[in-house]
Amino acid sequence: MSERPLASVSLDVDNLWSYMKTHGDAGWEARPSYLDVFCPAVLERLELLGLRITFFLVGADAAREANHAPLRSLAVAGHEIGNHSHEHEPWLHLYTRGQLEQEIATAESAIERATGQVPRGFRGPGFSWSPALLEVLAARGYRYDASTFPTHLGPLARAYYFWTAKLSRAERQQRKALFGAFRDGFRPLKPYHWRLASGQRLLEIPVTTIPVLKAPFHLSYLLFLSRYSEGLMMAYLRTAIALCRTAGIEPSFLLHPLDLLGGDQVPQLAFFPGMDLPHRRKAELFERVLRALAEHFTLVPMGQHATAIEGRRNLPARVPVLAA
Repeated sequence: MSERPLASVSLDVDNLWSYMKTHGDAGWEARPSYLDVFCPAVLERLELLGLRITFFLVGADAAREANHAPLRSLAVAGHEIGNHSHEHEPWLHLYTRGQLEQEIATAESAIERATGQVPRGFRGPGFSWSPALLEVLAARGYRYDASTFPTHLGPLARAYYFWTAKLSRAERQQRKALFGAFRDGFRPLKPYHWRLASGQRLLEIPVTTIPVLKAPFHLSYLLFLSRYSEGLMMAYLRTAIALCRTAGIEPSFLLHPLDLLGGDQVPQLAFFPGMDLPHRRKAELFERVLRALAEHFTLVPMGQHATAIEGRRNLPARVPVLAA
């Protein structure tokens, strides 16, 4: 029997305040948190599944003493810790080089203090990135970036978000690239090196979408489908898996806290798709989806996936250009 291909699993630890901030809700400045509820819940599920994954943490959360225990528990359990920016602003492409350097360094320092791990992988909030950001990551010794999201559906997701949000004209302008552009769907699904203007290279591991269709299949989308039919959700997932296997793509599968937390636990986020599902139902679906992936792939943290990818020859290189 041939060895199963790898698939990396990662979770962007977006806290309650960060959803409120992006959505334009009042009160986010107090940094309300659900980490004390979420971290034990996700660790319990992952231990049950025997999985180690990558958690991308937000520096502003790591900087708060009250969050140290739940965040450190992720590292103590053997999971990889990555950097998800400091202020979780999905408009990093608007930052200057100096602002990016401060953003990454501040988050990195806070995350190391809270968890004991120095992050060496990065994902931008809302899949935001820029050539200047990649240069900063490479200069700081990061091994990989995971911010690209090759789908044509970004503008549709952004339109839904704006429809439910309470944003001023200036805030909408700031968020106008949230979730990416239609042209992002033409980006490759397989990993590659960014060839930077400085002469350095940085590994890019895209968030995987369905080959050919370029439709998302990370868990948030699957949960949305499950509201209509669990059978439909699983058929969609099986199609994604089959097309990845056929195309020779090792998925990078994305999770979020709201894939486990239900509307019964976080009523403030009722606007988010799938929050009409209770947390117990989400836990069942979380487990079913990851077990289905594990039937076809060996599930690993992103750092382990990056090591395997870097060991292969003839990895393509691309010049970073943002989609208009």
